[in-house]
Amino acid sequence: MNRHQLAVCVTAAAVLAASVPFSAEAASNYELRKKVIRLSGIMDITEDNAPVTRGEYARMLVNASAYKPAALQVSSTAVFSDVPAGAAHASAVRIASENGWMVGYLGGQFRPDQQITLQEAVRGILALLGYTDEDFSGNQINGRWAQYGYLELGENVGKEPLEVLTQADCVNLFYNLLCARTTAGKDYCTVLGYELSEDGEVNPLTIADNELKGPKVVKKNYTLDDYVPFKVSEATFYLDGQMSALERVKQAKEDGFVVIYYNTNTKTVWVYSANGESELEGTNMVAVKGKVSGIFYSSASVMNPSVVMLEEYGEAEFRLRDSDVQFAFSIYGELQVGDQVILICEKTGGSDGMDSYTVTDYIEY
Repeated sequence: MNRHQLAVCVTAAAVLAASVPFSAEAASNYELRKKVIRLSGIMDITEDNAPVTRGEYARMLVNASAYKPAALQVSSTAVFSDVPAGAAHASAVRIASENGWMVGYLGGQFRPDQQITLQEAVRGILALLGYTDEDFSGNQINGRWAQYGYLELGENVGKEPLEVLTQADCVNLFYNLLCARTTAGKDYCTVLGYELSEDGEVNPLTIADNELKGPKVVKKNYTLDDYVPFKVSEATFYLDGQMSALERVKQAKEDGFVVIYYNTNTKTVWVYSANGESELEGTNMVAVKGKVSGIFYSSASVMNPSVVMLEEYGEAEFRLRDSDVQFAFSIYGELQVGDQVILICEKTGGSDGMDSYTVTDYIEY
């Protein structure tokens, strides 16, 4: 794994453990699925057993489609009486309804806060794969349910049609979507610029490394538009490991600087700030700036450095775990004591009150 892959993928590695009982094999598979879905930006996973609303599901559908950049935009149009323009999921609801992925209720209502059932969810998944009403003669609901089973879209979901879905169910449902084939005969994951491995699974590293550029330092007086080759208004942002709106990213930059990576194919930008406000299982991603005051080697390897220290951070140790980062600080690399650097770190709070830092990437500054 190269250092760019690691810097992005580590944000997806800090995921919540499933709270429902699984076998060891199933749990391992679910964690892989959850990493893929989180990193792809389809949904923000907070609690496996939390129910999913129709409004949230509409956004998931949009995030899993070519319309993804529009998911966080403010809608100026109210399609349903109970989803006013400017509402949290207004843009996603409009896109999902206009494309026939979801339907409303009598009286012009969408019921965005109502929990989504599997039967409703299946309609959206099949629509993304290219299926329309014309593909299901007779009873539309039964036809869709039969196709859902035939395509094995319910793997690890285990719900009946009228049961409501949890976040864990949606992780499995959308992962199965990524692995399914469209009516045009293509792997659906290619819509988002991903690809399947030989064993039919989605490799999370291919998501992060596909057209990935960075790291780049964006200073306070510069705009993000100067550093990415697409409109930031059309991009999906992750700030310190969690999905974020553009305004929060701009505010983080005003604190001094941010470090960015971006994927041109999916128009996704990963942003790391000096504060590292977002938390995943007690772990923050932060961008740390300072002068190298020491480079230390472990007794087991006098060739690969294991820790660096920065003048501005006193006794704090910054552990080096990736071979590319270790090489950069070794006697053969380009960095040495006295150099100014920015380190992308995984910051963990210890039980003794002392923060622990693990370096995943670096920039000579």
